[in-house]
Amino acid sequence: MNARIEDYALIGDEQTAALVGRDGSIDWLCLPRFDSGACFARLLGDENHGHWRIAPKPPPGARSAGTCTRRAYRPDTLVLDTEWETADGTVRVTDLMPQREHAPDVVRIVEGVRGRVTLRGTLRLRFDYGSIMPWMRRSDGHRVAVAGPDSVWLRSEPPVRTWGEDYCTHSEFTVAEGERVAFVLTWHPSHERRPRLVDPYEALESSVTDWRRWARRCRYDGPYRDAVVRSLITLKALTYAPTGGILAAATTSLPEKPGGMRNWDYRYCWLRDSTLALGALLTAGYQEEAEAWRNWLLRAVAGDPAALQVMYGVAGERRLPETELPWLPGFAGSSPVRIGNGAVEQLQLDVYGEVMDSLSLARSAGLPTRPHMWSIQRALMEFLESAWRRPDQSLWEVRGGRRHFVHSKVMVWVAADRAVRTLERHQELHGDLAGWRRLREEVHREVCEKGYDPERNTFTQYYGSRALDAALLLIPRVGFLPPDDPRVVGTVDAVRADLGHGGFLRRYDSDEGGDPVDGLPGGEGAFLACSFWLADALHLTGRPKEARELFERLVGVCNDVGLLAEEYDPVDGCQLGNFPQAFSHLGLVNSALTLFGADEAG
Repeated sequence: MNARIEDYALIGDEQTAALVGRDGSIDWLCLPRFDSGACFARLLGDENHGHWRIAPKPPPGARSAGTCTRRAYRPDTLVLDTEWETADGTVRVTDLMPQREHAPDVVRIVEGVRGRVTLRGTLRLRFDYGSIMPWMRRSDGHRVAVAGPDSVWLRSEPPVRTWGEDYCTHSEFTVAEGERVAFVLTWHPSHERRPRLVDPYEALESSVTDWRRWARRCRYDGPYRDAVVRSLITLKALTYAPTGGILAAATTSLPEKPGGMRNWDYRYCWLRDSTLALGALLTAGYQEEAEAWRNWLLRAVAGDPAALQVMYGVAGERRLPETELPWLPGFAGSSPVRIGNGAVEQLQLDVYGEVMDSLSLARSAGLPTRPHMWSIQRALMEFLESAWRRPDQSLWEVRGGRRHFVHSKVMVWVAADRAVRTLERHQELHGDLAGWRRLREEVHREVCEKGYDPERNTFTQYYGSRALDAALLLIPRVGFLPPDDPRVVGTVDAVRADLGHGGFLRRYDSDEGGDPVDGLPGGEGAFLACSFWLADALHLTGRPKEARELFERLVGVCNDVGLLAEEYDPVDGCQLGNFPQAFSHLGLVNSALTLFGADEAG
């Protein structure tokens, strides 16, 4: 299997996504949606759990042709070119998923660049995360795999001979300079008729055109523009187009520490990402996407405010039960492999602040309002007036018990503050202005009394604790205190000193004096979003040179095609956690806008 998470590149059609390794193998693909069962799950197991490799024929005595010579996305697109230079010549494989009309398609175009190269294809389909072997047959020039509700059709243009062996489909063919062979893999429900065929070459042209047209809308024109545009394209690829929901990541169970158990399913939409996503999209010039995300948010949170969840499915689903898949050994032996996420049942008070902040930002940015939007906000505030005193499980979804986390209380303050500001600016709206002002003052006073350590001049992770938390870096960003307040400067310095890890930043100390706050054994890597927050905080507190140096290091963590996972191990120099991670890419975009000026975004 591929040894490192950063060996992968992403392709997708805004309804699902695939990961392509440097060895020419698609090792992860869920069909038909991001959160459906995977038909290629080699990422979390081995070749027997499903994959699709197209690469040069291995030399005599070798199992594979090894990794590619070079690869890159075509500029400003999600179309991936992978090239191998062999003794016989050079060959390119172009991978993409065209925007779907009816069914999802994976298109792989093999092109001879120089000489004559023989390639070998191996398609091993295994539905339901590698657990179900389909029945294979031939039909109308296709190889057809069927099992239960799933059906996958494979064809090539021009036709290439395929044969079955070892419960998979093989092919071998030669391309000379200028010759092309295209493969199209299409999923559709097994009870329906074969979907309409797509022209792979037209799909390539239209995909390149569509992505570049979309990328040109980016208003940011400052330093590191290529990294910003790549991050925005990645966020677009992680958006479920039918609803506007933005996933946290395209994968499940990629480990936060190799061999560890911190392996979670991130193929859902987190409310904690809402303000960061809205701010990035609006500032960069993507109002349509921002409005779609805002509308998804309104639909998802509608209902009983007491039942507000920290995450939802891509269409707003609420039931995301967490289960383990024992037949998958996990990436680098990191088990268990999980689908669903038990954190959906947690109480996290910070999400109320995120929702109020997001809807306030949407209103001030001029996004069209919805008749029920203010009613939802009022209901959230009415719930918070009594619920804010409860301990919770923080934005980090700790499983070590509830506490009075400082960041959670700060976000309660944000909720009250945004409610007050909205009423002050929009007098046609109705609400408890006096009561919300009192709430804002009370929460602020309590946080400064119980969540601040005057001895060390820093805010703490939770009331009565000496531990720190990278989320405290958001205090000046959300307006709880101004950046030049000595308590803010002290907190930034303390967090950097206490949680620094190889020039980056951890979220928190996962083992506080033998009492792990998150209730889990083992550690994790540096958290990339938090490291971007540190760059922002350094800039806001008057240290722009240090901020830009950190930002440069963070951009340097991107893999060869510009993608970031959730975390980074500065000792082994490898990415960790689910991939690619929206939180990390949002951090990159927002830090670029913070450090280099929003005026660079139009």
